Amino acid sequence: MEILGIDIGFGFTKASNGKDSLIFKSVLGEETDLQFREKLLMGGEAEDHLQIEVDGKSYFLGELAERQSNVRFFTLDQGQFISSFAKVLALAAAARLVGGFIPVNLVTGLPIGHYRQHKDELAKILQGEHRVVVTDGEGKRQEKTVNVNKVRVVPQPFGSLFNLMLNDIGELRDKRLVKEKIGIIDVGFRTSDYTVSDKMRYSERGSRTTDSGIARAFSVIAGKLREKSGINIELYRLYEAVERGSIKIRGKEYDLKGITEQVFGQLATAVANEVDRLWVDDWDIDTMVVTGGGGAVLAKHLQPLLNGQVNPIEAAVDARLNNVKGYWKFGKHLWARGVAPSTAEG
Repeated sequence: MEILGIDIGFGFTKASNGKDSLIFKSVLGEETDLQFREKLLMGGEAEDHLQIEVDGKSYFLGELAERQSNVRFFTLDQGQFISSFAKVLALAAAARLVGGFIPVNLVTGLPIGHYRQHKDELAKILQGEHRVVVTDGEGKRQEKTVNVNKVRVVPQPFGSLFNLMLNDIGELRDKRLVKEKIGIIDVGFRTSDYTVSDKMRYSERGSRTTDSGIARAFSVIAGKLREKSGINIELYRLYEAVERGSIKIRGKEYDLKGITEQVFGQLATAVANEVDRLWVDDWDIDTMVVTGGGGAVLAKHLQPLLNGQVNPIEAAVDARLNNVKGYWKFGKHLWARGVAPSTAEG
């Protein structure tokens, strides 16, 4: 049996089997017949070829879709995301990380605000035997069966809590955290999730999902670029440009540093205000944990605005993986506690 954690996010899909991890943009594209598959010159960055056929339809995923597909699909609507995206994204990750015919027990998550409405639907979509076809960069097709035996869906930010509390064999590593009241701020692409764990008990009063994700800041940046250039930039194409601090459109370079600092500062203020309002009665929180890819991006703006002790974000750790690593550890806790991770077969 293989245990797999998958975090199917609006911005990125993340997965881990405890040994290997995978991150790719949550973008689907129609398959295109590639006439030339080799790199033009040696030394260029290798493309991670993610192509999968599910239910008779073949998709490019992530940067492959962004680069090669004429028609691309991307959504910020939760219902559409579950019904049309989640299965393909999850199976593409699972097919990459687990061997064929090995039963998989899977842990995944949903934003708190959508948990009750969609958890059963998501579990039903993912559970069962899925026959897929994976195509590599050379065009070689491989039929695989992804056999999902059990699915556990948890509120999304709990992944980061499990990552802090559990070790790689699913046992408690920091018993102090079990006795504390912890506030979790999980800033994602579409949403921000807030939850409180009071001695490992979920607080409904202190938990909420809002629209204060990084996409809000990206939308402002895209709007400014549209005013200046006349071009609509898809939000998922802004990641690298924002990180770099500039973008080139039709040969002209636009500086993004000033607008990025401004909108990230505004977004961090909105998140901090939401924390103050939501946790006004939870003045006895011992520690706040800022997590998620958006949390890492906003950290320098957000942490000074938070009233209380904040668990520092480690610069060397990819915060996008905090939830999914926690999902995997929780899976170990549920189904294989005390058993060391095994190496997956190819």
